[in-house]
Amino acid sequence: MRHRSLLCLLVAATLAVTTSGCTVERHWGGSSGGGGGGKAKVGLVTKTNTNPYFVELRNAASAAAQAGGADFVALAGQFDGDNDGQVRAIENLMQQGATTILITPNSSTGVLDAIDRARKAGILVIALDTATEPASAVDATFATDNVAAGRQQGQYVKAALGGTPPKLIMIDGTAGSTVDTYRHNGFLEGIGLKDGDPAIVGREPANGDQSIAQQKMENLLQRSTDINAVYTMNEPTARGAFAALQARGLHVVMGSIDGGCQGVENVRDGQYAATVMQFPRKMAEEGVKAAIEYAKTGKKPSGFIDTGSAVITDKPMPGVPSQTTAWGLENCWGTK
Repeated sequence: MRHRSLLCLLVAATLAVTTSGCTVERHWGGSSGGGGGGKAKVGLVTKTNTNPYFVELRNAASAAAQAGGADFVALAGQFDGDNDGQVRAIENLMQQGATTILITPNSSTGVLDAIDRARKAGILVIALDTATEPASAVDATFATDNVAAGRQQGQYVKAALGGTPPKLIMIDGTAGSTVDTYRHNGFLEGIGLKDGDPAIVGREPANGDQSIAQQKMENLLQRSTDINAVYTMNEPTARGAFAALQARGLHVVMGSIDGGCQGVENVRDGQYAATVMQFPRKMAEEGVKAAIEYAKTGKKPSGFIDTGSAVITDKPMPGVPSQTTAWGLENCWGTK
């Protein structure tokens, strides 16, 4: 037994995987936690690794880590809503000795136990893009104020209607998700309506998916085409809604939220009137910056840090601050 124990210690010291009854995963070295003047070991966990928004987040975080001399690993769930996959990713990063975990949680509550274990192990945990409930479940959140972004969309649509009472269809995201709820509520606040108002002709969730949004819009238009405004939770949803509206020859005031390069081009080309741009690159860069500071000094960020949003349109409205699509294409994320 003594010889076997010595063998396991030797294997652990060389960070290898061995037989003889002991398994050690290769990691960055050192123990979890920061504040010891060491090198930052940053792990990023996104909802998926295919959505262009999260690709931008990952690429920006990787570049910031490289520029700051930090180690970096990116993991993701297999699909939107894959809480179990994100929990496994957090556990993986803990085993690898992460000093900071940046996460865009699929659910505001679904990964809280894993986050709590990571924080108790001395790991700084920062939410990016999506807040947790409660917000205190993480050390800090760098994200768009989604209520404000929804409000901006609502204010624009209201102004673009020019005093005409809205006849509104709402194409929401994933029912129950924090981002969906915040944007939906913000939009209603901006346009001056409440859930259940007769001015809301129809409402359907589309899970942020273009094809589902098109189908849901087609279904709603079979009930009534007497509409003049459409809320969409994100730009893929807006593209799906536009296809259904175009097929019926309907022209309405439609807004969206994201700020992807394709979305800005959609606005430029007239598919919808405006989009509200987010800045995922800033979220990632600020998160990595905080991770490096934590590894060096032990200083933690705290609270909600709004990374901003901006209305993008070529049809500006009085009282609604906005930028042109030319500006949007210089500052957008994703493939141009």
